[in-house]
Amino acid sequence: MRKIHYGWYVLAITFLAIIVAGIIRSSSGVFLDPFETEFGWGRPTISFAFAVCLLLYGFSGPFMAAFVEVFGLKRMMLYSMVILSVGLCLTFVMNSQWQLILIWGVMLGVGSGLFLTVLSTQVANRWFVKRRGLAVGILTAATATGQLILLPILANFVENYSWRFAIALIFILSVLMLIVIAIFMRSNPKDIGLAPYGQVKEPSEQVLSSEKRNPFKMAIASLVEGIKVKEFWLLAGSFFICGLSTSGLIGTHFISYCVSFGIPLVTAASMLSFMGVFDLIGTTISGWLSDRYDNRWLLFWYYTLRGISLLFLPFALAEGSYAWLVIFSIFYGLDWIATVPPTIGLTRQKFGLEKSAMMYGWIMASHQVGAGVAAYTGGVLFNIFGSYMWAFLLAGGFCFLASLFVILLKKHNPRELV
Repeated sequence: MRKIHYGWYVLAITFLAIIVAGIIRSSSGVFLDPFETEFGWGRPTISFAFAVCLLLYGFSGPFMAAFVEVFGLKRMMLYSMVILSVGLCLTFVMNSQWQLILIWGVMLGVGSGLFLTVLSTQVANRWFVKRRGLAVGILTAATATGQLILLPILANFVENYSWRFAIALIFILSVLMLIVIAIFMRSNPKDIGLAPYGQVKEPSEQVLSSEKRNPFKMAIASLVEGIKVKEFWLLAGSFFICGLSTSGLIGTHFISYCVSFGIPLVTAASMLSFMGVFDLIGTTISGWLSDRYDNRWLLFWYYTLRGISLLFLPFALAEGSYAWLVIFSIFYGLDWIATVPPTIGLTRQKFGLEKSAMMYGWIMASHQVGAGVAAYTGGVLFNIFGSYMWAFLLAGGFCFLASLFVILLKKHNPRELV
C-alpha cells in the first residue's frame, strides 16, 4: 500500500486549526445581540470592536508571513493559538467597552491573523507542488466548516443558557487545538526528510541575509514593491470588495438582519451555517478549478454571481419566505470565499512563489479593510434607516465593480507551475 505523504497530515492539522480560529472570529454575529442586551452597549460600539478585529487580522497577515519565514510555521501557529485562548478566557471577566475593543478587537484580531490570512498559502507553498490550488481551496473552506459545525450550537447555547457557555465551548476547542499543533505539526517537509508533494526536481537553496531576516523590513519591502504594480491594485481593490461583501457584512450582520424580520436567532445562525455547507463545496471546487482554468474568469463570475445574490436577499426577507432564504443561502454559500484560490493563483503568477505569501498578505489586508468598513457602516446604516437593506444593496453593486477589476488582469495560465 502506498504511503500517504505527510503533507496531507499537515493539511488536516491546518484545516482543523483554521476551523477553530474561523469560528472564534465568525462567532461575532452570534454575540452582537447578547452583548448589547447584557452590557447595554450600543450596536455601533460593538460593531466597532468587531471591525477592529477584522482590520487587525487582515493587516497582520503580511507581517505574519514574514514572521513565519523567520521563526517557523509551527511556532507561529502555537503563538497565535495562545493569543486566541487567552482572549477567550478574558471575555468572561470583561465589563467595559474598552475591554471589549481590546479583547474582541485587538487580541482576537491579531490571534486569528495567521490562520485566516496567509496560513493556507504558506502550507500550500511549502508542502505541495502538485495539487497546490486544491490544497488552498480545502484550507480556505475550513473557515466555512467551522460555521457549519458550530454556529447553530453556539446560538443554541446563547438562546437557552448564556453567551458564556458558548465562549467556554470555543475556548476548550482552542486549547485542544493548541495541543494538536504542539505534538503533530511540522513547519517544512525537510524537517522530516521529505520533499514537497509532487516535487520532481530539487529546488535551489535560498539563503536569507541578516537584513532580509528582519520580518518588519521584509513585510514593508513587499508592500513597497506591490504598490508600484497595476496588478497589485486590481487584486487589492477586488479583494476589498470581497471582504466588504462577505465577512464584514454577512458574517457580522446577516443574523441580526434576519432577526429584524422576526426570524429566530437559532434559525438565522443555521442559515449562516447552511451557507458553510455549500461554501465548503464551492471553495474546494474553486481550488480544483484554479489548477485548470484562467483564474481571472473564475473571479469574474464569482463576483458577478455574488452581486446578484446580495441584491436578491432583501427581496427574500421581505417576502418572509424560508424557501427563498434557503435559495439565497445555497447560491451565496457556493461563492462565499471561492474567490481565495484564484486570487492566490494570480498573486503567485505575478510575484512568484517566494514573495506570494507576503504579497497575498497585503492583498488580504485590503480584504479586511473592506470587511471592517462593512462591519462598522452596516451598524451605522441600521441606526439611520432602521434596516440593513441599503447596506446589502450597496454591497451587491460593488461586487459588479470587482468583476470588472479582475478581468483587466493579465491572462493566467494555471498549468505553468510557479
